[in-house]
Amino acid sequence: MPSSSSALRRPAPARAGGWRESVQSLLLFLLLALVLRTFVVMPRSIPSESMMPRLLVGDYVLVAKWPYGFSRFSLPFAPAAPAGRLFGRLPRRGDVVVFRAPPDDRHDYIKRLIGLPGDRVQMRAGRLWLNGRIVPRARIADFVVPLAANTECRSIALTPYGLSADAEGRPLCRLPRYRETLPDGRSYTIIDQGVTPQDDTPPVTVPPGHFFLMGDNRDISADSRFPATPGGGIGLVPFDNLEGRALITFFSSGAAFDWRHPIAWLAAIRADRIGQGFSS
Repeated sequence: MPSSSSALRRPAPARAGGWRESVQSLLLFLLLALVLRTFVVMPRSIPSESMMPRLLVGDYVLVAKWPYGFSRFSLPFAPAAPAGRLFGRLPRRGDVVVFRAPPDDRHDYIKRLIGLPGDRVQMRAGRLWLNGRIVPRARIADFVVPLAANTECRSIALTPYGLSADAEGRPLCRLPRYRETLPDGRSYTIIDQGVTPQDDTPPVTVPPGHFFLMGDNRDISADSRFPATPGGGIGLVPFDNLEGRALITFFSSGAAFDWRHPIAWLAAIRADRIGQGFSS
């Protein structure tokens, strides 16, 4: 009869089905990730400066999919034919939304929602008018961001705006910034650099089931001020095209990832932007 000490030293037999449990755990994880991606949140990267100052090229945002319900554009495996929304709820003015851009509905854009159905929207001399009243705005400190590899710093304004430098000679992007406040009190910051053709538009009454969207970088944003053309303006955006509401910036980098230079890519991470939300 073996001693108790030898019994304790004897290796335990391998539990049958261990690999099956590993596979099941992996499948459950993949299923959970698919459910989250389909119904809860989705990641999106920012490819342009049309939403500066809130968003920079190289920002990555989580987009909440549930606030406005679900359409064929927000559900990745939905067929192309059906229209309408499941559990649809209207957004609020001032929401930053991701949507499929008209007229070809092929690419995702991100803009700020300005006009709801029935609203009358117009630009006069660079100022936003909503339902016959000018939307208040106040000049605040310039928007200043260190120049990065993916920063275009597109500017129509004269010096000191556009490409600039700090006291030590480090390159900066400096742009004039304003705080705009909607009738319900929601506010956000915009960039307005100077006079452009889109500073004056005819009044537009937003039809049922559509929205008027604008970029925060008013002088370089192709948005609802322009007719819908592929790769250009978006016109008035149908409700069905909305995919979700921007929720939080979860990552930001001033350079594109290059596997040959991972240290340089890590050094370009903008930690101060991570965790920024979109509430006014």
